[in-house]
Amino acid sequence: MKISILGAGNMGGSIARGLAKNSNKDIEIVVTAKSEETLANLKNDIPTLTILRDNAEACKGADLIILAVKPWILPIVIDEIKESIDFNNQMIASVVAGISFEEIKQMLTLTESYVDPVMFRIIPNTAISIGESMTLIASYNADKNKESLISSLFDSMGKSVIIEERLMGAGTALCSCGIAYAFKYVKASVDGAVEMGFYPQKAKEMVCQTLLGAVELLMKNDSMPDEEIYKVTTPGGITIKGLNEMEANGFSTSVIKGLKASVK
Repeated sequence: MKISILGAGNMGGSIARGLAKNSNKDIEIVVTAKSEETLANLKNDIPTLTILRDNAEACKGADLIILAVKPWILPIVIDEIKESIDFNNQMIASVVAGISFEEIKQMLTLTESYVDPVMFRIIPNTAISIGESMTLIASYNADKNKESLISSLFDSMGKSVIIEERLMGAGTALCSCGIAYAFKYVKASVDGAVEMGFYPQKAKEMVCQTLLGAVELLMKNDSMPDEEIYKVTTPGGITIKGLNEMEANGFSTSVIKGLKASVK
């Protein structure tokens, strides 16, 4: 399978690294970028990678074309490649947040003489580079076999879920923006630990392991957060006092408002 990734920034580069390191499939990866330095760095990380600066050239023979550029650059890139795409045999995937299938079709200037393309919108997070992303997938004109193919690719780099396109904005806030919110919690906990007397590096190790344990409990027990919270909140104990103080200062409200503010 040949996968061409147009754009080698944070997300495009992370997908390339994730595919190269974690996929068990026989995959040829082609990546484009305007910057020679960016391409050289990727090639240094992934010696088997094919690097190009010509987007149209990169599309030739690709089974899957991944658009991984900034939203304002997407129309320019699509204009460069639209005459090179074989809509009968090539799939298009966009990791550009906030750009709908309908908008992509308009950029492709499709007419009735064209075959309706198979398209995917894909929103990973940056943990895809280490094979631990939560990736959201929406499909357009794709049958179950093609959906399974794309899902399996991204399952090899973490976990994926197929959702309706209308939920992509909310899912992006939860999973793509959400990784930054998780880091923010870790940072706040580390800052608190330093105030209580721990060194930052040791505090980070302690907080991260605590979070890993919390996640494993939820996943292995197939439980909801409240169930696990009640297991450690002894009546009159210190945990419930801490939780109530956090709530009094707007913990849950802040998280919910932050997520909703991130939805486009």
